[in-house]
Amino acid sequence: MNVLESTFMQGFIRMANDGWEQGWHERNGGNLTYRMRREEVEQVRDDLRFDAPWQPIGTSVPDLAGEFFVATGSGKYFRNVSAFPADACAILEVDEQGERFRICWGLVNGGRPTSELPSHLMNHEVKKRVSDGRHRVIYHAHPANVIALTFVLPLTDEAFTRELWEMATECPVVFPDGIGVVPWMVPGGREIAVATSKLMEKYDVAIWAHHGVFCSGETFDLTFGLMHTVEKSAEILVKVLSMTGSKRQTILPDDFRRLAHDFNVTLQERFLYEK
Repeated sequence: MNVLESTFMQGFIRMANDGWEQGWHERNGGNLTYRMRREEVEQVRDDLRFDAPWQPIGTSVPDLAGEFFVATGSGKYFRNVSAFPADACAILEVDEQGERFRICWGLVNGGRPTSELPSHLMNHEVKKRVSDGRHRVIYHAHPANVIALTFVLPLTDEAFTRELWEMATECPVVFPDGIGVVPWMVPGGREIAVATSKLMEKYDVAIWAHHGVFCSGETFDLTFGLMHTVEKSAEILVKVLSMTGSKRQTILPDDFRRLAHDFNVTLQERFLYEK
């Protein structure tokens, strides 16, 4: 099967385009990776090449040895993924030590996978382990309202989780584990990759202060929906804060506890503090 005819690639392209249409990917901002299933690799194997040189990942991910990934390219624009996928994206193979990769498809006009590949692969390694292999998508975007909040809210997991939970009743149901926050760091390096992967041990959402958001999920729809929910909640909070410095009414800790009971989710008490 041709890569572009495959269901997984069509899903990848659609998600990238959906993010572009939301306005989350200015210029070459953001990146997306997908850990392929073995049967998907076999479906498109005849369309892959295996003669490209191995390149260092920039970190070690031994639990991803031999895995294949779809990734957006460094410097590539999300707006071009749907129009020119073979130029904007790549399929990568990780070597048997989990320290190098090679390009097996795509980036036909040259280039490299996303510069934040170390962060993506370290997050994939963690989520593969803690989700028993169910999580396959890592998505990084630049949603404006979440970024704006990193200038005014305390950069703590507790503050961001509680404030965003309060903005819409569905939020603690969609991300019941909460949200992690990484203080500002230079993107693309090992330090921020390590910090993010530590948060992904506990959360499916990690905010990079003054930069953007990482989300992890089992499918394209679930991961995009998670990003969309977090950003919509942030938009509501930005509007509330622009109207008043304090809320007249909101969802209270006991309200969250009743919600958790009725929707059969577990909410950590450290997020249900009295204000």
